[in-house]
Amino acid sequence: MRNIIIITLSSILVAFAYNFLLIPHEILSGGLSGIAIMLGIVTPLNTGVLNLLLNLPLLIIGVLKLGKRFIGYTILSVAVLSISLYIIPIYKATQEPILASLFGGVIVGIGTGMIFRASGSSGGFDIIAMLLSRKRDFPLGALISGMNGIVVAISGFVFSWDAALLTLVSIYATGKIVDTIHTSHIKLTLMIITGEGEEVKQQLLSKLHRGVTVMDAKGAYSGEGRKVLITVITRYQLAEVKNMIKETDAKAFVNILQTTEVIGVFDRGSK
Repeated sequence: MRNIIIITLSSILVAFAYNFLLIPHEILSGGLSGIAIMLGIVTPLNTGVLNLLLNLPLLIIGVLKLGKRFIGYTILSVAVLSISLYIIPIYKATQEPILASLFGGVIVGIGTGMIFRASGSSGGFDIIAMLLSRKRDFPLGALISGMNGIVVAISGFVFSWDAALLTLVSIYATGKIVDTIHTSHIKLTLMIITGEGEEVKQQLLSKLHRGVTVMDAKGAYSGEGRKVLITVITRYQLAEVKNMIKETDAKAFVNILQTTEVIGVFDRGSK
């Protein structure tokens, strides 16, 4: 319930940033939302409706390829964002485009980062990047940045290069805030010491599609047998893994280390 509330409120916050700061100055956001904003400006269609239509095919693919909890939260985010964009009126909160670009990007970054922290995403390029990163071990951040570069270029050709530069400022501000709140492309090594080794292992294998190494261990004080599970995940998946471990074994000891590099098969699904 906590995650649902966070995702709902954060999606509404992003919609306010779009309709009060970015859209009135023809400034785009990153991802498919940016394309929806552009189409909403140049066509009679509402941005919220366009955002839902553009995300719909990716959400269907995500249901089949990505974790149920992640894609469920993402569907919630896309739905709330699209409805909010439809309901919230477009209002020019400031007459200064640079202020609209900077603060709009910051607010979008706060909302998006909180959605990530709650184990979801705002859809669009996030889903594309996650699907691609499962086939090749590319940083999610680099993939998203590359696709956002296309949005900037489109903004320049459709509107003006001033608008493109303002879009770039907005996307940069959003990325910095998201990285501060939740950096998704960093890899983490988890060492999980648990008395419910088999259950935790099955959860990791079925929900994350990551390889897991299992070792036997014994508590020095208690003398009781334990299992040590070692796996590597992306920071993007950390919230989901923490919730999963808590539900399976609330007494598990988990050591989380930032990983500099991974050599070999990172994703079982890439075989």
